[in-house]
Amino acid sequence: MSITSKVLAAAATVTVAGGVSMAGMLPASAATPQCGPHCIQIFSAKFGTPASPGFVETVFQGLAQAGQPTILASPSSSSPAGDLIVSRAGPVSAFFAAGLVSAAINYHYGPQTAVQVQYAPLGVPTGLCAALATTAFQNEGLSLQPCSVPGTTVWIKDFADSSATAYFPLVNGSTTDFCHPFAMTVNGDPARKLLPQIKVQHLIDNPADVPDSQLWGANLLN
Repeated sequence: MSITSKVLAAAATVTVAGGVSMAGMLPASAATPQCGPHCIQIFSAKFGTPASPGFVETVFQGLAQAGQPTILASPSSSSPAGDLIVSRAGPVSAFFAAGLVSAAINYHYGPQTAVQVQYAPLGVPTGLCAALATTAFQNEGLSLQPCSVPGTTVWIKDFADSSATAYFPLVNGSTTDFCHPFAMTVNGDPARKLLPQIKVQHLIDNPADVPDSQLWGANLLN
């Protein structure tokens, strides 16, 4: 089994307290056929559910180039712009050992699961991950960046900061605020906004009442 296959298998089977899977299962038709057996859909709890994600993280215009924004858009079986794979997954401590997050991140989040999400149009990895261009700051937009960049390319599934059982904040691995860390946030309605770029904002009301705009779910399409 390839390293990527092992990572994907792990992503599909990891569970949280109470046995709730961190990644649901949907038919491969929700992505291009070439990526279908391997792709992951990341969706906002504000607009969807595992059974009906509504809008999923997508590369704007489908261009595989550093700096290209990632947005929320409708799932498609014909456009490769939504073809994303989990190219690396494991405890934050493993990312620290690999030099991909800081000692401070490891101290605060060590046992929690982290991932790198790579753009793979038609199932072909590009080496570009959904990330931040610089150390996280308020309202910074997500974009494609080389997966080799530490910190900003890593996303932590922060179940400890949410009372939800099926959804979780996604904290960026470069955050320096550990009280209200920088987490993926969606603003506005992607059905009405031309470019609803996903951004990071300080996580609010954590852990008791994090808003749906900062809670996410994932479907592994196999």
